[in-house]
Amino acid sequence: MTIQQSLATTARLSDLLGDRIVLPGDAAYESARLPWNRAIDQRPFAVARPESAEDVVDIVRAAASVGLRVAPQSTGHGAGALADSDLSDAILLSLAGLRGVTVDPEARTARVLGGSQWNDVVAQAAPHGLTAMHGSAGDVGVVGYSLSGGLSFFARTHGLAVNSVRAVQIVTADGRLLRASAGENSELFWAVRGGSGAFGIVVSIEIELLPYGDLFAGMLLWDASRAVEVAHAWSAWTGTAPESVSTSLRIMHFPPLPELPPFLSGRSVVVIDGVVLEGDDAAAGIIAPLRALSPEMDTFARIPAADLVHMHMDPPEPSPAMSAGAMLEAFAGSAVDAWLAAAMSTAGLSFAEVRHVGGAAARRPDGAGAVGSIAGDYLLAGIAMVPFPDLAPVAHGAVHALVAAMADWHAPSLALTFIDGGVSRKRGFRGAIARLRELKAVYDPAGMFAAGHPVD
Repeated sequence: MTIQQSLATTARLSDLLGDRIVLPGDAAYESARLPWNRAIDQRPFAVARPESAEDVVDIVRAAASVGLRVAPQSTGHGAGALADSDLSDAILLSLAGLRGVTVDPEARTARVLGGSQWNDVVAQAAPHGLTAMHGSAGDVGVVGYSLSGGLSFFARTHGLAVNSVRAVQIVTADGRLLRASAGENSELFWAVRGGSGAFGIVVSIEIELLPYGDLFAGMLLWDASRAVEVAHAWSAWTGTAPESVSTSLRIMHFPPLPELPPFLSGRSVVVIDGVVLEGDDAAAGIIAPLRALSPEMDTFARIPAADLVHMHMDPPEPSPAMSAGAMLEAFAGSAVDAWLAAAMSTAGLSFAEVRHVGGAAARRPDGAGAVGSIAGDYLLAGIAMVPFPDLAPVAHGAVHALVAAMADWHAPSLALTFIDGGVSRKRGFRGAIARLRELKAVYDPAGMFAAGHPVD
């Protein structure tokens, strides 16, 4: 685009959208373009800030009229996945101003606006003794997480969060506002459940809720000097754990920062956390072998379901980080040893995690969309914090070194919410990729939407 074309485009956008569009040079641009993951330097042609579904329609139509693409984003936790896209010809459509949740306690469903976070859903569901299949952090966006699969601590019992989606309201590339469900625009509904932002801007979503007002959950913590013993014990224990149990194992390296709790600051620790969807006595019996390892901290107890979003200790504020992940077919013996070696010795690695998956998460239910299950009994995830921009290459190398160290055990699948850029999504979409591409050509033939997980 020439300078003259750029000037003409910006002028046209200002005429069409007024203060709903933020352009480079505007005072608000530098803050408006920032994702939650501050390590990602996204610089779109402009940032749009809708506050209603009608605003989104106007923005999509305006983008089409001036030949720009549109990249949807709610919180920007997964902004690394969008980093493969050059946004210089795209409007970053920030849904942060489109928040709200309405719960139907009798139907056990919630209607969630497109920019809403899981904290919003949990807060509205809790008074009715309900909760949702949220992730490990409460400030993650509901739409992107859910429509990209969504792996929660309820997954082994209830499957992936994408299967809880009952309908979406979506603005398509031709500027139409459509409802898609099993009985309405069913092909689009199939595609968006996995294809997510590749097919339009989801302005609201209807999800099923879970009937848990409280649950048995918590964490066990040891010094990292116990990592070998704990990791092998957890690996063996997961081989017999029932599907009512979803847990994770992490080695976490913390810098000596005053804002961290004393039990974490400047330490390396090994942590097991998760949920046991059983009565107290049964749950205590299930985790007894782990408690027998004498953790220095044990918080497992019955807690309000709304408190679960704090259990995993994800950063509460926007943070800069690199991440990478893979699904594993097995995690025992030499696989555990390889993980321990990488987790304890890789320079720049902050957190190395393995989650026990399988169970209902591996079974595709009837009526599922493009993504309805995930193969592999364990999820591998690595995170490296990036306190200074010049450390980004080190962080990138660290997380990918962890994934590479476990290559012998990789499963032919991906959890889309645990990968950033530079990774083919084919293993995440698996057998659905051909049909997704056909439907992309139907609903977005010009490739207007720049998705974090592209299907074309």
